[in-house]
Amino acid sequence: MTPDLARLIAGQMFLHACMAGTRMAIPLLALKQGFSPVAVGALLALFALAPMFLALPAGRYSDRRGLQKLMRISVVLSALGVFLSALWPIFPVMCLSALAAGGATGMAVIALQRHVGRMAKDPAALKVAFSWLSLGPAVSNFVGPVLAGLLIDFAGPVAADVAGFRWAFFLMALFPLFSWLWIRRVPELPLSPELENGLPRRALDLLTEPLMRRLLGVNWLLSSCWDVHTFVVPVLGHERGYSASVVGGILGAFALAAAFIRVCLPFISRHVKEHQIITGAMLCTGALFAVYPLMPTAGSMLVCSVFLGLVLGTVQPMIMSTLHQITPPHRQGEALGLRLMSINASSVLMPMLFGAAGAVAGVAPVFWVVGAAVGTGSRAAWHLRPGHASKHHDTLS
Repeated sequence: MTPDLARLIAGQMFLHACMAGTRMAIPLLALKQGFSPVAVGALLALFALAPMFLALPAGRYSDRRGLQKLMRISVVLSALGVFLSALWPIFPVMCLSALAAGGATGMAVIALQRHVGRMAKDPAALKVAFSWLSLGPAVSNFVGPVLAGLLIDFAGPVAADVAGFRWAFFLMALFPLFSWLWIRRVPELPLSPELENGLPRRALDLLTEPLMRRLLGVNWLLSSCWDVHTFVVPVLGHERGYSASVVGGILGAFALAAAFIRVCLPFISRHVKEHQIITGAMLCTGALFAVYPLMPTAGSMLVCSVFLGLVLGTVQPMIMSTLHQITPPHRQGEALGLRLMSINASSVLMPMLFGAAGAVAGVAPVFWVVGAAVGTGSRAAWHLRPGHASKHHDTLS
């Protein structure tokens, strides 16, 4: 791992921890204030609404401007947005915080992933680089929810007092500032020469590549699994009377397992192809989703969460490695934006759909339907092989 890659990982970790902790605290506070699961689902959907609209412009901006400018915008937007909820922890302000944190994290992810992809010299280096980069979100998905849950339970006069939530939001708002301290030292890379005289392109032109369409479909299914887990665990924990720190611990165990497998992934990926890892992950996720809602205690949910983290933690680096192999270098930021737009469009709709379905039928059918879908989609993942994609680059450039 190079020093610059280490700085990018640390910077992504702090920025993503802000969003992850806020995303755990906001639904718990909304539930405490008496809002329904449908309203909580809509609130969680706002974390994906801003990235859905900002992804393509951010990708194009990153292609033309590089890393640093987009990161500065993301840091300021995230810190200020979450700090508003520390001052006024009410539902409308929490909606604004969700939009700001989600939008800022989405833009930063595009800039970071594009930069790391351009640092790699070959497909093998791509898999290793994205495996290391994926440690940032995995660790932050543990740090953010766990620290937020501890502050909610112990920073106020009583557990789950509004003062505890204020302190949690305040800490989350500080994290992006630490992110900037790391990333500002990373030098820019030269821009692609194709951009100098390049004509404007439509992002949908990228979908003429069959592998890109297949990749987006597989990515959407797997992203839905993360959305289900993020939404259902706080709702299920609230229904069963678990404390915020217990809910945060279950989500944190998932993230810690994902971080662990991503430490191992650079070594695993030397012997296993991207499409093999993705296919296996989809089959295992379908099986885990079949049994997850049947877990009777917090401890058994935590065990299931660990296994799910081990499985899903392998996917994103392989998706990113494949995407960079099937996309022309000067359009990689745009392709990353298209990918982020597609999964965030799903993340806007899915929590509201999950909330409505959970209110009517309970959370178990939500797990089972999504698990069946992702298991069925493993066939498409098996054919996700970038070996023959390079001949299409000229038509996309």
